[in-house]
Amino acid sequence: MKSMTGYAKVQCNCGTKKYNIEIKTLNSKQLDLIVKMPPSLRQHELQVRAMLGMLERGKVECIVSEEGGAATANMNTRLLAARYNALKALADSLGANDGNLLASIATMNDVWEATEGADTADTDWEAFEASLKQAIDQCDEFRSHEGGVLEADFALHVDRIEQMLAEIPQHEQERITTAKERIRKWMADAEIKEVDRNRFEQELIYYLEKLDITEEKVRLQKHIDYFRQTMANEPVCGKKLGFVAQEMGREINTTGSKANHVEIQRLVVVMKDELEKIKEQLGNVL
Repeated sequence: MKSMTGYAKVQCNCGTKKYNIEIKTLNSKQLDLIVKMPPSLRQHELQVRAMLGMLERGKVECIVSEEGGAATANMNTRLLAARYNALKALADSLGANDGNLLASIATMNDVWEATEGADTADTDWEAFEASLKQAIDQCDEFRSHEGGVLEADFALHVDRIEQMLAEIPQHEQERITTAKERIRKWMADAEIKEVDRNRFEQELIYYLEKLDITEEKVRLQKHIDYFRQTMANEPVCGKKLGFVAQEMGREINTTGSKANHVEIQRLVVVMKDELEKIKEQLGNVL
């Protein structure tokens, strides 16, 4: 089992350039890619996105920063002169002192045109590609480690649910006896003297069948076993575990509605609490 939380950072030397590759992943229902790269690598963005798709699901943010080979900038003299002339004419018409007008205009970002560095050569791209693959592998390893932590936590909660399930049978006979006595008391309070014994037994059996939770217990145990099996055998299992947890919740709720016994109700409350702890973390499972 893997978590959707991951992190990796790798440095890559490509000729005269040095790149820092940083990958962060968080939980998301689908694969959500955010890629930020320097201009020298922009022609390879589709390839980078395709490689990041190996992470399968989650919000994936890949930031590539470049060290060395700094970009130069050229002054747009035509734009600077046009602005200077327009502002100087305005200052003259107002009788104002133009002061450091030229220096002020020169600080405007749009009068400087960045000269981007050359695109990476094929050999440099091969080196970068290998480093990116290394970063993806590191991130995947991080996810596997976090998934192991989640799996251990889920196992504790599932064990607790199974433990509560195993305690239910010891209270069932008392529950049936109490139900029978309650019916007899109702009849006594109603002063019913003559009762068709066969009809009484039929009604009693029908009533007790409505309280029977054997099927719910069997299905809940099967869901518990399947939850464990899925965790152990499927690395990408977040959605499936979510469905199984829903089915577990359905059986626990039905057991609670049929319980009609204070101790079984207490066990159901504990099982619900343990299941909620599982659901809180399931959104982070790949």
